[in-house]
Amino acid sequence: MDRAIASMFGSGTIYDWYAFPILAVVAAVSFAVYHWRFFVQWLKGIRGRDWPAVSATVEMADVIEQRQATGKGDIVYYLATLTYFYRNPELQTGDYSRLFSYDEEDEAQAWAASYKGSTIKVHVDPRDPSRSVLRKEDL
Repeated sequence: MDRAIASMFGSGTIYDWYAFPILAVVAAVSFAVYHWRFFVQWLKGIRGRDWPAVSATVEMADVIEQRQATGKGDIVYYLATLTYFYRNPELQTGDYSRLFSYDEEDEAQAWAASYKGSTIKVHVDPRDPSRSVLRKEDL
């Protein structure tokens, strides 16, 4: 029976059934590792929502082309990063990143440029003033 079911989906061996779950796990792990910074950024945003807010200035706004190699070619997208500075009481720095798809380079550039030089609100860890978070809601 297993061979009959397997033959409908592959070369007919039961081992074909193991390939899909393994590939799915590898793809999920690869995705998680590659997008880890955004998960951490999101988690910090949740944790930092009750931290006191201070004014910061966006000093740098960069857009960098990113490429992820796959078996069928490269996936291209753009990473826009805002780097901000604040005093609490000493000069500190932090950053916030956002992904744009391969066809949104102009939008990424415009988004980053719209914040350069602007004053924003960031939340600072009261126990460690060098740790801060810029929440999406505060942009």
